[in-house]
Amino acid sequence: MLRHAESAMGTVFSFAVRDADPGQLDILGPALAELHRLDALFSPYLPHSELSRLARGELTTDQCDPLVGEALAHCAAVATETGGWFTAHPGGRLDPSGWVKGWAIERASDLLLTAGYRHHSVTGGGDVQTRGEAAPGQPWRVGVADPTRAGFLAAVLAGQPSRTGQPSQTGQTGRATGQTGQSDASERTEGFAVATSGTAERGEHIVDPKSGGPARGLLSLTLVGPRLARTDAYATAAFAMGPLRALDWVTAKDGYEALAVLPDGRRLGTPGVARYLVEA
Repeated sequence: MLRHAESAMGTVFSFAVRDADPGQLDILGPALAELHRLDALFSPYLPHSELSRLARGELTTDQCDPLVGEALAHCAAVATETGGWFTAHPGGRLDPSGWVKGWAIERASDLLLTAGYRHHSVTGGGDVQTRGEAAPGQPWRVGVADPTRAGFLAAVLAGQPSRTGQPSQTGQTGRATGQTGQSDASERTEGFAVATSGTAERGEHIVDPKSGGPARGLLSLTLVGPRLARTDAYATAAFAMGPLRALDWVTAKDGYEALAVLPDGRRLGTPGVARYLVEA
């Protein structure tokens, strides 16, 4: 198993490649280059990034790298799909980070898959894209941080739906030991993605596009889906919606499930999320 951690976009990206040896770091070259390329293009903190220059009116979208226009088009599509609960202009400023980070992870995973590494996970900022299996016959398992208890897990999700379809006792999963790992044969190419939006990592940072203030009503909202860019963007939008609207909206989306943690510590989920819940 090859493992590697890379700093980019103000966070740490972790790679686990089952079908590579620990010394084969060079196989990550294209994926790492893609992370840094997207960071250089989209960072709102770098004054000379194309995003910053676009926001200041120094460039038009047509003058930017094609990926900038592609990302903004994806943001516009998700904004439409979510009825305006997702935005690339939080607080009135241009910032498509709600799309770009998940997209960067997904693109890095795609590059590994194209190179023939079918069994891997890529993690960044608590969001995960996996392909294949963690070990032969063993799904990747992803721990979801408990926003009510630092260092503990609210749940563990596995890419291959459980045989029983019964939820684990998510309030008693034990102390967090980090991400573990997922998938059945039908998911190996498309993948299994988990994205969490909430207050556990960064406090109140998600903007409610309708009010312009911080999104409240949930402590965390975790989405399961096939590909991370959209799963992450949907998680951001659903968190802003609040618990009841969010769960109804996700339930209506084919291929997605959600687990919410409320301020009083209660867990609510979509009908199908129990298939992915496993014991820690």
